[in-house]
Parts: sequence; structure tokens; C-alpha cells
Amino acid sequence: MTKAELIGFMANEAGITKAAGALALDAYVAAVTKELKKSGKLGLVGFGTFSVVKRKAREGRNPQTGKTIKIPAKKVVKFKAGKALADKVK
Repeated sequence: MTKAELIGFMANEAGITKAAGALALDAYVAAVTKELKKSGKLGLVGFGTFSVVKRKAREGRNPQTGKTIKIPAKKVVKFKAGKALADKVK
């Protein structure tokens, strides 16, 4: 599903315009981003939990040349589905 398809689905389900759906989706993404930067964790009961984890530096391999490269440490966003979502996807 693309962003445009998601906006269309949200607008249809909520009975609003696609423009309002786009604003709602952008507001949701902004809120999640702000909270992850601030506290590093956001839980939505029944849906899941977003969290920020630190990934250690490690060595990797360039697939074209086979040469070993160093991959720097960084923070990544992790999502763990809640029980209700996991049960619906089964």
C-alpha cells in the first residue's frame, strides 16, 4: 500500500476528504517522530510499540568487491506488534 492509497483509505473510512486525511496522516507521523526523539518509546495499546534502539558498530562486506567495511553505530526505530494486531494478521 502506498501513502496515497493509505490516505484514500483513511479518508473513506473516516468520511473526510483526502486533503484532511493527508493532514491527519502527516500529523500522526510528526507526533510519532517527536515522541521517539523525546523519550525513545511510544506504545499504542492493541496496535504495538515503537522504540529507538542503539545498534553497535560492526563490520560488513561490500557485495560487489567483497572488501570488508566498517558500519558505524547508529540509532534505529524498532516496532513490536501488539497482541491484538498480531492476532488479526494471523
